[in-house]
Amino acid sequence: MTDHYDISEIQDPAAREAELFARLPDILRCAMAAPAYAERLAGVDPAGVTSRAALARLPVLRKADLPGLHKASLPFGGFVHETPGSFARLFTSPGPIFEPESREADPWRGARALFAAGFREGDVVLNTFSYHLTPGGFIFDGSARALGCAVIPAGPGNTEQQFELIDAYRPSAYSGTPDFLKILLDSAANARRDVSSIKRALVSGAAFPKSLQDEMKSRGIDAYQAFATADLGFIAYETSAREGLVVNEDLILEIVQPGTGDPVRDGDVGEIVVTLLHPHHPWIRLALGDLTAALPGTSPCGRTNMRIKGWMGRADQTTKVKGMFIRPEQIAEIGKRHPALGRLRLVVSRDGETDAMTLRAEADAASDSLRTELATTLQGVTKLRGGVDLVAPGSLPNDGKVIADER
Repeated sequence: MTDHYDISEIQDPAAREAELFARLPDILRCAMAAPAYAERLAGVDPAGVTSRAALARLPVLRKADLPGLHKASLPFGGFVHETPGSFARLFTSPGPIFEPESREADPWRGARALFAAGFREGDVVLNTFSYHLTPGGFIFDGSARALGCAVIPAGPGNTEQQFELIDAYRPSAYSGTPDFLKILLDSAANARRDVSSIKRALVSGAAFPKSLQDEMKSRGIDAYQAFATADLGFIAYETSAREGLVVNEDLILEIVQPGTGDPVRDGDVGEIVVTLLHPHHPWIRLALGDLTAALPGTSPCGRTNMRIKGWMGRADQTTKVKGMFIRPEQIAEIGKRHPALGRLRLVVSRDGETDAMTLRAEADAASDSLRTELATTLQGVTKLRGGVDLVAPGSLPNDGKVIADER
């Protein structure tokens, strides 16, 4: 295997799917050993959750709710069945959210992402993610060492000391945010310091626009991006194909309508929901609040897992109209009551000095009766009056936005 980290990356997609869902019932049993999951999943028979349709019937757990849940039940909100002493490291992220690191090699499952970015055994990696309390530094550190790399635990900032480390160890690879990589390169150019040993990079934690990608390439660095979180570790990663991000192994990724747990149609933008098949710290339908869309087919690089377009914005579009909260799940409820409609978008604006809202709905045929029905449903669901604008199918943007606040 010279082009891929292991055989799992190129297995038949149907075989992978079957294997994941064969493992899921045992993972659900592990999860339900924790009190919070036992309560959330009460009445669920794990043996029956062996398909995406069955998984979609389970409730989502919103990452935005974790700080409150963790505060109410320290340290892990009741979602971990093992004690803190069972883990190797214990972290906190803003919120706070408390995260444990398990004891096995590559606990955050990132070695294959580094491999896809060109990192190899024997490489020296300058890791500039923070090692202080949060897991970011250790996520990339552990994955690089699992791959056989030597890691400089540099952390962010202090460019002068970074230059000393680069002079001494001549790292061939970088991991950190794309912003700090640019800062490091710019500072080196201004200070006439040689950082040319760095040829590869895996970046995460911030947007990596094409303009910055092109700049890195012009400066001799082959940089790739990964999508990772402090809760789940590596979720998806870029490959040499440069066509979206390949979903990592050992997890099930769903794309759902924002504010709901309902899967979107193929190709539509929606919220990322992840189920992590980890027996010591399973996650069941964790909704991240990030938007993406699936790409069709498999990657030209040969990896056969699902691909996503990457980060496409935030899913939480809750807004307040005339003092009342309007939430994405309410727009989804309108769609459920009118299943013949296509995409929906509630546009919030101002009419003079007053809040106003208009529901834009894709419909095959516009009629006054449908407008009246939708206006009645809109008022019934939101408790507010609003206009209705029926538009042609496919005319609303496929961007995952169901509430557009234009005030």
